Amino acid sequence: MTKEKVSTDALIAQIIAGIEDVKGNNITIMDLRELENTVTSYFIICNGNSNTQVNAIVNSVQRKVSKELHENPWHVEGSSQAEWVLMDYVNVVVHVFQKPVREFYDLESLWGDAKTTVIESAY
Repeated sequence: MTKEKVSTDALIAQIIAGIEDVKGNNITIMDLRELENTVTSYFIICNGNSNTQVNAIVNSVQRKVSKELHENPWHVEGSSQAEWVLMDYVNVVVHVFQKPVREFYDLESLWGDAKTTVIESAY
């Protein structure tokens, strides 16, 4: 297994853990590696119930990834509105939505050819 693969898998695991720590909902991993013209390898999509929870998810993911892997996102946008926050970790892009905004943009349908894994919540 390559070092990049291990670090991407570790990154995904820590992102998921960060989302679950603050009860983010409907976590989906989309593997984009087989698709043409993609800007990243994976999307991780989840939602929170309010802008407070969306920001809590974003902060939790950043803390977890920074503490465990010493990585910071290359870019974060949308935090001020906290309706859709995008966190760019280069190989993995995290989308944290409020539920109505997620339903409106429906990234899962836009990227419908991607391999999709739904993470069952423990709560």
